[in-house]
Amino acid sequence: MQIYTVKCITEADYGCEETGRKEPMALLKLIEDAPDPEEKYVEVSETILAKQKITEGKKVCFSKDGNILKYIRVVAAVIREKKENTDKIFATARGYGEYKGWWEFPGGKIEAGETPQQALIREIKEELTADIKVGDLIHTIEYDYPEFHLSMDCFWAEVVSGRLVLKEAEAARWLDKKELDSVKWLPADLELLDMIKSRL
Repeated sequence: MQIYTVKCITEADYGCEETGRKEPMALLKLIEDAPDPEEKYVEVSETILAKQKITEGKKVCFSKDGNILKYIRVVAAVIREKKENTDKIFATARGYGEYKGWWEFPGGKIEAGETPQQALIREIKEELTADIKVGDLIHTIEYDYPEFHLSMDCFWAEVVSGRLVLKEAEAARWLDKKELDSVKWLPADLELLDMIKSRL
């Protein structure tokens, strides 16, 4: 997948009245995130830019059918613990937004200058108050939501100090292998379940 940075957004040289278009278009100058970057110019409707909150400096990519999508890179912790002689996984229910009440593996966005592991340690501390040890990368999920593309590095993790206290999620559960299918997972997180089950 090619990732681009939006370097410049300008109005297209013509108006929608002259072309018969139903809405105004913007011209985006994109720079490929690569050692030898290439420039790319694309026209995108201003409605899509506003809906996806695509602005100069943001990362974008293109879906399989050619639509532009805001690119968001995040990390997720598959926190594992032996409870009652059974390996269990910690899951949280989202407490906000369109997917409120859907379940996910806790984590968040990677900030500038952070490694994925550093971001995950920080996010879990901020959202759940505990300190974790980050283990191996399980998989990187690439998933197209309707308004953005999610790239999610998923790591095994374990709590090393403190306890998990919900600060943002509306609920949490420890799930064993048989219980993993008992909650409504976010679409991207759902793709990880078979990989986790095979290792429990």
